[in-house]
Amino acid sequence: MQIGPRYKKARYLGAPVFRKTQTQKYALRSQEKGKTTKGRRGGKSEFGRQMLEKQKARYSYGVSSGQFGKYVKQALQTTGDNAKNLLQTLEGRLDNVILRAGFAPSRSAARQMVSHGHIVVNGKKVTIPSYEVKLGDKVTIREGSKNKVIFSKLDEELKNNKAPAWLSINPEIREIKIDGVPGVDTTELLFDVKSVLEFYTR
Repeated sequence: MQIGPRYKKARYLGAPVFRKTQTQKYALRSQEKGKTTKGRRGGKSEFGRQMLEKQKARYSYGVSSGQFGKYVKQALQTTGDNAKNLLQTLEGRLDNVILRAGFAPSRSAARQMVSHGHIVVNGKKVTIPSYEVKLGDKVTIREGSKNKVIFSKLDEELKNNKAPAWLSINPEIREIKIDGVPGVDTTELLFDVKSVLEFYTR
């Protein structure tokens, strides 16, 4: 997915949706930038606010506009809590699982790992970042990829990473197991999922 200048995009969205913007350096730069731009823009309309939340959600998960729209449509057509349905789909993407488990330092790196054929699900190589994992799935690194530079610091990263409860990590064999339904605490999100759904149901 083509993104463009991440600092500029994150400032426009008003949220550190990219890894490189989740640093103290970025926070300080944004604070200084905010002082010079304060008062230039008027308040957003309800539609504008919902659009902004949709963009935050899309960039948070690195999903194209078309793909994100399909996820929302699927969530709205599935019985149960629409917000939970949407988050379950987004969190269940293979690239997201790789990131949450600590196997990749960023979402773009996780996407690259999958698309370059380094990741195996239940013994079969998967090259589609949007692949949806299922309960009981086991995700590992392809045997021929274990010594790749991209995984050289994995042991250290796994020690410092706190994986969500629905994932169990075996650092010795570098395996991720899907132990529960993918999900995330909404208080940890950088966007308002309800506003996102409202945008699509206007």
